[in-house]
Amino acid sequence: MASTDITSGVSNTNGTTHSVPTKTREVQTHHMDSTAWNNFKFRPDDIVISTFPKNGTTWTQQITCQLLHAGDETAAPNVLSPWFELRIVPREQLYEMLEAQTNRRFMKTHLPVDALVWNPQAKYIFCARDGRDAIWSMHNHLTAATDVFYQLFNDTPGRVGPALERPGESPRDMFVQLLEDDMKDSFGWKFWSHIRGWWEARSQPNLLLIHYNDLKADLDGEMRRIAKFLEIPEMSPEQWKAAVEHCTFDWMKAHAELAAPQQADMVWKEGAKSFIHKGTNGRWKDVLSEEDNSRYLERARQELGEECAQWLENGRLQWT
Repeated sequence: MASTDITSGVSNTNGTTHSVPTKTREVQTHHMDSTAWNNFKFRPDDIVISTFPKNGTTWTQQITCQLLHAGDETAAPNVLSPWFELRIVPREQLYEMLEAQTNRRFMKTHLPVDALVWNPQAKYIFCARDGRDAIWSMHNHLTAATDVFYQLFNDTPGRVGPALERPGESPRDMFVQLLEDDMKDSFGWKFWSHIRGWWEARSQPNLLLIHYNDLKADLDGEMRRIAKFLEIPEMSPEQWKAAVEHCTFDWMKAHAELAAPQQADMVWKEGAKSFIHKGTNGRWKDVLSEEDNSRYLERARQELGEECAQWLENGRLQWT
């Protein structure tokens, strides 16, 4: 298994010493500029939601939003929870918006852990998903985008690296890119090292790893696990029931305007409904060959090790 040293320094929590992830590099692409985190003023109760793209980001934001707002159906993650390092948003505007929030803040990131500022007092949630499911979701996301979407990422001043290109007709082409160049040349993110880095940080007391499969298998139970980690005050039974209902895919799809970016009508062909798509897994099964899947699973074991590869494929509930 390839290894990345992402830890140094110490954090004392209740007398226990923990190595903490340390930022060692910047990541700058058509989408992201990790330098946005460098001067950010954390609050002790901040929450950072991290994923590789199309790994359950919006779902985790919606869950966090509902937990923080006690099942309030009007609470809107697209207003409250910005993608922090998204480079097309002016940095001072981002800082001012977050500074003005009086509620407990929760922010989204797609950065690898070694490009992120780690605050020992904040809470971090990392959601993972089988790479094949992520590819199929990403392909839909990018093919459903309008020309305005690509113009925003490619033409906003300050872009580093190649332009974002519209994918080909078949998601299998992106799957092959995952196996051959780790997505970096085509999208700007490396998948395997991204997953590996967050997995290696899993012993951090302020980090919770969750999985897309587990959310699908037991939404109520996983939300309780997340609520415990975030130290959410107890809700009434009615509030809890509402919170769980508002985190189901059907409810989120019907209220997509609460989660989708506010300019969704401009950047996706069907607006917010394109942003919240199917939420299903396994769409690759009718496309990929047995050889394709064998190559993927072997690459996962080589890159991640057996335990992490099993978790990435199956989730926590299915194999422990």
